[in-house]
Amino acid sequence: MFSGLRDDVRNSGRYLGQAMRLMVGMPDYETYVARMRATHPDQPAMTYEEFFRERQNARYGSGAGKCC
Repeated sequence: MFSGLRDDVRNSGRYLGQAMRLMVGMPDYETYVARMRATHPDQPAMTYEEFFRERQNARYGSGAGKCC
């Protein structure tokens, strides 16, 4: 009985985290890795740190030539 509730809470937390990342424009790393494996199995996926940095640069720019 409690294990089902625990799984529900865990899944809810996972979905909430994913929704929060999408709200701020941060795609989900696990989704990226799954897509890379499915569409580009011959290419290595970025590490989480590389993925995070790449997504930040894509959204905010690399900072070069920006004043704000």
